[in-house]
Amino acid sequence: MRTLFVSYRVTDLDHSLGFYTALGYAEVGRVTSDDGARLVLLKFPGEPAATLELAHRPGAGRVDVGNGFDHLAIQVDTLATTLKTLAEAGLEPGPVQHPGGPHGPKTSWLTDPDGYRIELVQWPPGHGDGITEADFS
Repeated sequence: MRTLFVSYRVTDLDHSLGFYTALGYAEVGRVTSDDGARLVLLKFPGEPAATLELAHRPGAGRVDVGNGFDHLAIQVDTLATTLKTLAEAGLEPGPVQHPGGPHGPKTSWLTDPDGYRIELVQWPPGHGDGITEADFS
């Protein structure tokens, strides 16, 4: 088994799609159902398949993220370059943080139009992609 994608319900599909394409996602495809719901599947260039779905259900009202969801983490190659690109696209990433100390990962946070938090992560030199068992040994 493996995780296919995360699905976010969004209030305004066009606004959210603009945010996520500015973040670097590309559209894979769309599905529209008879009740007016629309789904847009997204992925980053280089990913083999969709990793994020934006689900718009007009009859469900505004999205309330609540307190059960925490955040989506996205790995970036160079955080400084990513933050510059995002700021130029009109997004507002937060300051660079060093949660593991000066030799650990660099992170920055931003929030999408519905309030979903996103953590951008640049691993330190020599760290492999993602988080594995090796990070805990």
